[in-house]
Amino acid sequence: MILTDYFRSERDLTWDFAKQCGVRHGVIRLPEDEAFDVCDLSHWEAVKKKFTDFGIEPLIIEPMPNALHDHIKAGDAMRDECIEKVIRMFPIMDRLNIRTICFNFMAHIGWLRTDLDIIERGGARVTGFDINHFTPTDQKVTAEEMWHNYEYFIKAVIPHAEKYNIKLALHPDDPPLPQLGDVSRIMISYKNIKRAMEIVPSDNLGVTMCQACYLMMGENLYDVIPKLRDKIFFIHFRNTTGNKYKFRETFHDNGSIEMGKILHLYNDLGLNVPIRVDHVPSMAGENESNGYTALGRLFAIGYLKGLLEGLEA
Repeated sequence: MILTDYFRSERDLTWDFAKQCGVRHGVIRLPEDEAFDVCDLSHWEAVKKKFTDFGIEPLIIEPMPNALHDHIKAGDAMRDECIEKVIRMFPIMDRLNIRTICFNFMAHIGWLRTDLDIIERGGARVTGFDINHFTPTDQKVTAEEMWHNYEYFIKAVIPHAEKYNIKLALHPDDPPLPQLGDVSRIMISYKNIKRAMEIVPSDNLGVTMCQACYLMMGENLYDVIPKLRDKIFFIHFRNTTGNKYKFRETFHDNGSIEMGKILHLYNDLGLNVPIRVDHVPSMAGENESNGYTALGRLFAIGYLKGLLEGLEA
């Protein structure tokens, strides 16, 4: 497996910690301001140079730019324009040898946490979700509309992804509930993920194995991971405890998933894909609690790196 970390578009402390931990490959977030044009090669070249000059080789774009993807998922009047821009990204990515986009299909409400300061081991703080703490919005979309929007998008982009050898890695819904108020969610089970993969059968359409999301679905990881083996393009190495209605993040060594055994499973299946830690605790001295703070990532990367080296031994 290829050790990576998640890098925001502007340098912060997590960049330095990742590099000091020996990370050499990046999952990068593109700039989200009007000055960055997703269809302009020179803008992409400047972004890549910033990372390569720092010593990080970008491998994956995460997320698909929200300014485009939000319209695509909602199926609104800007959908076709945004799909065209996504397609125009592919030859640029091909030229820069950035081969994968991690995308999701959560309309209106993305990954969601209702609680930000749950106490974890030693007083660290983690995020979590509790359906009883969720406040519905006035937005509405049906499951039928979501499946239509997904099919419309995939049928439009996959031929171009194949042409330029770009992989699309579908992230499951987080939390994997069928409804949040009047907003329907569809990527909530292995059955639905399988359906999503079969709408346009392609070697360029696969999944991001966010293992904790699949656990929250109620899936058996030792069953679903082998079934998806050939479709796993990217791994979110994350641990949680609870269920889809009420769960919290944990330290990577303190949740419901036996992380060493899961890595053995990936290894036994012959997976050699990018892997990154996800949703970490906020530790002593950190003010924010959002799952992406620096010290929690420092612990998680070291933990993952140690487990990976143990596999090699």
